Amino acid sequence: MTNVDLSLPQMMRAIVLIEPNESIRLSETTLPVPECSDNELLVKVEYVGLNPVDAILSKSGFCQWQYPHILGLDAVGIVVKAQKGVYPNVGDRVMWHASMGEQGVLSEYTKVPNFAVSVVPDEVDAMTAAALPCAGMTALISLEKLRVTAGETILIEGGAGSVGQFAIQFAKQRGVDVFTTASKRNHKLLKQLGADVVFDYHDPKLCEKIRRELGPQGFDAVLDSVGGESTIRNIELMRFCGRIACLRPLPLFEQELLDRKGPTISIVSLGGAWLDNSLCAQQKMGFMSKVMLDSVAKGEIKTSDLQLVEFTAGHISDALNRQIGGSFTGKQIVKVSD
Repeated sequence: MTNVDLSLPQMMRAIVLIEPNESIRLSETTLPVPECSDNELLVKVEYVGLNPVDAILSKSGFCQWQYPHILGLDAVGIVVKAQKGVYPNVGDRVMWHASMGEQGVLSEYTKVPNFAVSVVPDEVDAMTAAALPCAGMTALISLEKLRVTAGETILIEGGAGSVGQFAIQFAKQRGVDVFTTASKRNHKLLKQLGADVVFDYHDPKLCEKIRRELGPQGFDAVLDSVGGESTIRNIELMRFCGRIACLRPLPLFEQELLDRKGPTISIVSLGGAWLDNSLCAQQKMGFMSKVMLDSVAKGEIKTSDLQLVEFTAGHISDALNRQIGGSFTGKQIVKVSD
């Protein structure tokens, strides 16, 4: 529980996208503090975790956005206003993943449905909690779709990314043999997180080395965070009727490949819980958030290295460009307020 100043302002600072643009030029503006309905919480935002999807959508926009659009999906903050009897309580620190179709969380205050948040335990600091929602829930949903069990093998593409790092740790908790890809400079880190075998994704003989290490049977499951030709290659590396969870758009498949491998292909869409208005899925995301917070509090799961970003349009624009620049492996966290 945190002491809260209930003398709320009427206006707030926010970082917005005036219109989609390739250079990710953002602006700072002043907007009214949101008004909440019966089941919504007003939260004073402390930290916002940046994700690749923030950068991608800054370039392309999104069909449901109205501009200027407040960016940001992952947030941690203090509840400063709630209807009587609505939990969590005023003063509680909460964490959540926001709806892609609504205004984002890069603002001093924001509103969120009470069932979508998880209370952050005292053992987890606010900055660490802000690194969890998008990447951690994506990893958990992927593994759930893949139905991996002890003794099976999984290939986790892009293991050094935030999703990959969480997926390696959660897969090892399930007793799965984990193979992953990363640049050589990150191999030691991924071994420390539990990966059994790490391959250099720049290696021109990657497939040959994977088959030599794995044997002829192929992977039981693949978490594909890359997409495109990598998805086709990964299905080739799977056993017959293997499972693949895809985080990026699917390529055009040759029918012969699908007939020969008979893969089970799953699409991972974290934003779909909101976009499809699925209350059940939204509540499940809140449950997953609690699983992650408990795992971090117990020391069972580690987050990526955290880097603090100033709450200015220029610094956040630079951070989002780094996010998709190809060599960034940590987690960037915007400090919005104390």
